[in-house]
Amino acid sequence: MKVLLVEDEPDLGASIQRKLSKEKYIVDWILDGTEAWICLENQWTQYTLAIFDWLLPGISGLELCKRLRLRGNPLPVLMLTAKDSMADKVAGLDAGADDYLVKPFGMAELLARLRALQRRSPQFQPQQLQVGSLILDYGSGTACYQQPNGDSQVISLTKKEFHLLEYFMKRPNQILSREQILSHLYTLNAERVSNVVAAQIRLLRRKLSERGCDGFIETIPSMGYRFNSSDAN
Repeated sequence: MKVLLVEDEPDLGASIQRKLSKEKYIVDWILDGTEAWICLENQWTQYTLAIFDWLLPGISGLELCKRLRLRGNPLPVLMLTAKDSMADKVAGLDAGADDYLVKPFGMAELLARLRALQRRSPQFQPQQLQVGSLILDYGSGTACYQQPNGDSQVISLTKKEFHLLEYFMKRPNQILSREQILSHLYTLNAERVSNVVAAQIRLLRRKLSERGCDGFIETIPSMGYRFNSSDAN
């Protein structure tokens, strides 16, 4: 699950990013509203949720919300602000924010509000994602393969492997480029080694193969990779 965090207070931004990362979110943290809008224009579909501070350098969080909604963008947004009057709350919600959190706040409340936004979102994620005989379990962070003989094989996954398999399973039979996978798996400022996608897919394939899941992820020369849903049946 990938979150766009737009917060110009370094200590608060770092604290939120650290907490969300521990909760298995992938977090792109941006300090400037103008930069955030460029990011949203180019790849908003990569994100499950967004967190905007109201007062930002460049474009404000309020204006970011307005621009998203004017374009019919449904990305769920949680607005952070020190403004706590009823008029300010109404202005934030009318601009298109889905929820409103007044500073200072506790991280437990932030996480609870994000979970609530996920439940209300059209992109709401169930506890499990299943494609054929392969099941991804969000609670345990593992995958389970139902073998033809009825046996179940549990596949332990790292955080990156889990997000990679989820990305494939949500897009069965689609060809996904290296650049698309990089954008999904890594934050904007992360150091990206040239062969990191191939290496990550090789590790995931090995784990799947050890549990009898051969051929699920196909390499398409010069184009990328594809998850074959027919092989998952």
